[in-house]
Formats: sequence, C-alpha cells, structure tokens
Amino acid sequence: MTARKQRGIPLSSLNPKFLHTNSTSHTWPFGAIAELVDNAYDPDVRAKQFWIDWTRIKGLDCLSFMDNGAGMNRAKLHKMLSFGFSDKKSVREHVPVGIYGNGFKSGSMRLGTDAIVFTKTRNSMSIGLLSQSYLQAIKAQQIMVPMVTFRRDEQNQVEDAASFAAILAYSLFSTEKELFSELRAVSAVGPTGTRIIIWNLRTTTSGETEFDFDTDKYDIQIRANATEKTRESWATIPESRYSLRAYCSILYLKPRMQINIRGQRVKTQLISKSLAHIANDNYRPSFLTKRIRITFGFNTKSREHHGIMMYHKNRLIKAYERVSCQRKTERKGVGVIGVIECNFLQPTHNKQDFDDTDKYRKTMHNLSIKLEEYWNEIRYKRKKEDPKCTVPIEDTVKVPDQVWVQCDSCLKWRRLPDGFDCSRLPEKWFCNMNHDPQFRSCMVEEELEDQEEEQKLSTLCDQLKCELEKLKKETDGRGREDIAVGEERRKLKNLRFKVGHLLVSFIPALNLQQVDFNSEVIDKLLDQVLEEVRLTQLKAA
Repeated sequence: MTARKQRGIPLSSLNPKFLHTNSTSHTWPFGAIAELVDNAYDPDVRAKQFWIDWTRIKGLDCLSFMDNGAGMNRAKLHKMLSFGFSDKKSVREHVPVGIYGNGFKSGSMRLGTDAIVFTKTRNSMSIGLLSQSYLQAIKAQQIMVPMVTFRRDEQNQVEDAASFAAILAYSLFSTEKELFSELRAVSAVGPTGTRIIIWNLRTTTSGETEFDFDTDKYDIQIRANATEKTRESWATIPESRYSLRAYCSILYLKPRMQINIRGQRVKTQLISKSLAHIANDNYRPSFLTKRIRITFGFNTKSREHHGIMMYHKNRLIKAYERVSCQRKTERKGVGVIGVIECNFLQPTHNKQDFDDTDKYRKTMHNLSIKLEEYWNEIRYKRKKEDPKCTVPIEDTVKVPDQVWVQCDSCLKWRRLPDGFDCSRLPEKWFCNMNHDPQFRSCMVEEELEDQEEEQKLSTLCDQLKCELEKLKKETDGRGREDIAVGEERRKLKNLRFKVGHLLVSFIPALNLQQVDFNSEVIDKLLDQVLEEVRLTQLKAA
C-alpha cells in the first residue's frame, strides 16, 4: 500500500468499495467485535480493562469500544486505519493475536458504515475517521482517512486543517467541544487509552439493527430473526453464539484483560478448569516434534453444548466443534468438551475457522479418537464404581472439579477450595480475600497450571538449583569474618523463599509459614520435584 497526501489528508490507493468487500469476511458479527477486543489485548497496547457499550448519539444507535491501554501516536493510528501494516511483536509470553494488520478495518466496517477513533498517549491525542459515508459523499476514488493530532495542551497541528474540517463535517461530532468531550472520556479510565465509536450499524431486512439491546440491559445479543431462528429454538445453541457476554467470557484460553459490557464486568472463565471429570491427554502430530496438551471434561451447564474448544495463541477460533464420534447416531461423547491450543494450525482471516489443510483434517481425526477414548474410559469407571446405576453419566448433575477466580486488581487467577459455592463470591474479588494464605497477595505468582508446570518448572527449577548450588559454594567457601557472607546468606534465603512458592503447586501440603529458609529443606524438595518432572517427561516421550 502506498500513502501520499491530497488536500492535506492521508490517502490510500485502494478503492473505497474495498472497505465493504473486506468486511464481508465476517459473516458473524461477534467475530467482528472480537477483532476490536484483540487489538486492545495485544502486547503493544497492554490494556487491563476494555469497555463495550451501546449508546445513542444524535438519534443514531452506536457501539462504543474503549480501553485503558498504551494508546496510539499519529504514526500508529495511521497504520491502524491503513491496509497492509502489522508490526506487532511478542512480549515475553504474551503473543499478539493478529498478524495481518486488517482486524480493525474488517471488524469495524462489518459492524457499521462509519467509525471514529479517539486515542491518547502520554504525549499526544489523535482522532481518525474511517467512514464509508464520508467517502461516498465526496465521491472519493481512493480511501481517505482524515486524521488530526493534538498536543496534550489541546493545540492541533497546522497541517491537519483539512482533516479537522472533514471530521467536523462528516462525523457525529460537529464541534471541537464535542470532540474534546470524547477525548476526556478516555482520560476517565486512565492517562492513556483508545475509544472507538461505530455508527450507521448494519440492519436486518426489517430495518432493525442486527443487535438486540433490549432483552438484557447488561448484554448485547444477536436478534433471533437475524439468523431466521426463534428464541425457543436457541435452547440447543450455545449461549456464546448469540450473547456477547457469554462469548467474551470464553474468548481467551487464559484471560488477562477485564472486559465490561454495558457497565457490568464479564465473568471470564478458565474453560479448561471449569469442567467436571477433567482428564489431560497429549497429542503429538507427525508434523510436530513436541506434544500438544488436550484437556477433556464434561460441560457442567448443558449436555447439549459439547465439542472441541479450539484456541490459537490464546484466542478462541472455533467453539463447540463436534468431532466425528459426536455426530454419529450413537452420539458418543455427549456433554464432553475438549480444549486445545492449536498454534500449529493457521486460522482463516476472520479468525473464526482454520484453513482446511491436511494438518487440520488429521488433527480433527485424532481429536475424535482421543475424545472417544476419554468417553469410554469415564463410562467404564462409572460402571465399575456403581454397577447398579442406570443413569447415563451425561445425564447426571455435575459441578466443576475446580473453582478458579480472577483478582479484580492484579488479574491473576486463584484457585478456591474444592466444593466452594461460586454463588458466595462477591461482585468484586481480590487476592486478599483468598482462603489460602500463601496466595493472599497480588505480589505472589499464580499457581501453575498443568501445562505450565511441565514447561516452566523443568527449566526454572534447573536454573534455581544452579543458583542455589552456586550461592552455597560461595557462602561455604568464605570465612565467617567475611562481611560478604551475610549478604550471600540473605540472597540464599530469598531464593529459597521463591523456590518454595514455586513448589506449592506440586506439593499443596507444603506450609511455607513453617519452613526455615536458612535450612536445606527446600533444596531437597526441589531435587525430588525435578526428578519427578524428568520421569514424567520420559514417560510422555
């Protein structure tokens, strides 16, 4: 894509009709919304909170999206509004979802005809307009994206005069005062952030918006007639297909951002931890050198909602995808959910499916085999435990094996005691409310999950063991009169304290309050855990 200037407004060589054509990749409106959520979640923005709302501005229904992330300077905003740019990079273990630089354009134009972006960094404030109505009104032959940038003292750049006039003339905000009011709305959630407003929303054949804003005042739902279905027939459809709140609750395999819809926080869930009769399996495709973990379990809410939850780079791509054994007349695997992160597969451009390749087909075939094996094993165990029971396991009432909750402050996930009644959880929950004193602080790392235990402990424990041995040798090799010995012993004690918190996930009974970190008890426990990890890895191989 080449960019140049015409009348002071940044210009794209693409025809304006491409905005609509590009948006048609999203046949499902929630897929378009997910693109905007992803942009705030990605590591270059690092938003901790995200707000989705419905509002009316000058008599028009509008969707608004706002985050408290890093915001965008002028150059980044121009890239977001243009085509073909993507410079997102991973930060530690946080991998960006998008790679094409197309999510905002396709997503926003799928939801409505026009969008305006307000964004603030610590040094500047910018406004950008991506509007099909504007391009049609001026009979543009190429995509033009009016942009204006202000310093934090609200003084705009002189060269933005043409863009500023276009924004005032063709957006919902016809005065400078109205524009700055929206910029101040960003300031209400943090010193930096971004606010997006989309209007002229897509409508159904009856002239109504495709979204239902009335059924639930704290949700945004897809109208029943938008898919030519009655609300009653939706009982067999997963709620995440028509409820934005339900969809956002499972959008990420491990949620790291708090999402709010119409003023109420979404109760996100660790999908792989919210099942009953959980069992883990490994899948090693012929085209990979490492094994991929799969989690199987029963849906505790509805036996009809089952299948594979397929994630890619932490983001949900396909939900409740039924494998072959679940589609047959025998209905094997009813109520069973499988959870897998398929980073080895390539998602389609709309991130709602995977490319139909040989790798994908082999993966689905093997997932069906493994799900059927789990199904048969669970039924066998149940019959062995209670031979007289005639009620199929899929028809029994189930509760999740584990209860996890996310801290509203640090956004870390904490495990609650087995059998905990989730209805007793307050609207907001913080680490200092934890029943477990070892995780009663936002400063303490999360309990490691199964997959993380193998990956992180095998490397981290080795590193810590080396550090422990080095410190012990340095401390023992010096005379007691050496003033550096005290500092070495302090470092050794602190290191053992960190190792202790790491080992709690392997040894739940370990009471750190009773451990003398000056002794070698943690060192010995570390040796035992390392040996167990290595034996487990050898068996898996």
